[in-house]
Amino acid sequence: MVKPRPGEKLKKFQNLFNKSDRVLIAINADPDAIASAQAVKRLLWRKVCDVTISNVNTIKRPDNIAMIRLLHIKMAPIEEIYFDHYTRFVIVDSQPGHSPHFSKFTADAVIDHHPKTEFTSAFSDIRPEYGATASILIEYLRSAKIKPSRRLATGLSYAIKTDTANFQRKTTMEDVTAFQFAFRHANTHLANKIEQADLRLDFLKYFRYAIENVHIRRKRAYIHLGNVSSPDICVLVADFFMRVQSIQWSVVSGIYSEQLVVVLRNDGARKSAGKTAEQSFGRMGSAGGHKSMARAEIPVGNLPGDLSLSDVKQLSAWIISKIEQTQKAPKTSFKKDILGIS
Repeated sequence: MVKPRPGEKLKKFQNLFNKSDRVLIAINADPDAIASAQAVKRLLWRKVCDVTISNVNTIKRPDNIAMIRLLHIKMAPIEEIYFDHYTRFVIVDSQPGHSPHFSKFTADAVIDHHPKTEFTSAFSDIRPEYGATASILIEYLRSAKIKPSRRLATGLSYAIKTDTANFQRKTTMEDVTAFQFAFRHANTHLANKIEQADLRLDFLKYFRYAIENVHIRRKRAYIHLGNVSSPDICVLVADFFMRVQSIQWSVVSGIYSEQLVVVLRNDGARKSAGKTAEQSFGRMGSAGGHKSMARAEIPVGNLPGDLSLSDVKQLSAWIISKIEQTQKAPKTSFKKDILGIS
């Protein structure tokens, strides 16, 4: 199968719109989604009547907040959107089944780098082999002969660095080429300020709890944090434990907004985190991801009736059993052997 040229994809995308269109770009906001949405907005400049970017999630991660503030990005929470105002809808860095919020409208275009799910739209560009959606949008910008502004280039280069973990996760030559292009036009001072905004003071208590309550089984770190003030905390803790020597998987969960959020990370050398999440939790909620990183969100009403949300040990044991049943890993006793914990 011949791969479509970026210019052909761009032309098909832009042909969806006309001057009178009011476009809503819906995202689950993270650096890749935010920067990619900004790139779509730039591509549609002067080609449509109006473009609004809307986030379906609550934004609490310090780097995301810093990125929005320093790059002067305007977004509206999905709860504030009047859908009848818009004539076209675009989903970027996600797909319709990834969030119940996306079911509130019919997507005309979907651009993403996550594994393909079942949906229909007038236009789609799904490239799971790419490390970041931003890389796809940079190809569009180059095809349109658009030189990105300093702020847009900064966001796009930071997005690629983030989603590829500084090119340590799945990366293609297209990601490298896209990053080089964006980096040439980026403001490195702004990028550093965004990158250094890692933690909030109130997040530290979760790290302390995780260190004191981690379960290690067969080089896998399992932590259930209980109620969390943001699901991003699960992501930060999961990434933290992947930096510990000998840990090959980290699975961190928490309860947020009547949902059980489970974040999976691995070293990318073994079974797919995305497939594990989908097979373990997909029937109860939304689940999926890449080989080395994945996420599941399960409405608490879909959990087994005999499972107590207030019983941390019981909930932790249930999550571990679901994952290990999927992976057919032999069960061993709980063992706290990390960071000198006895």
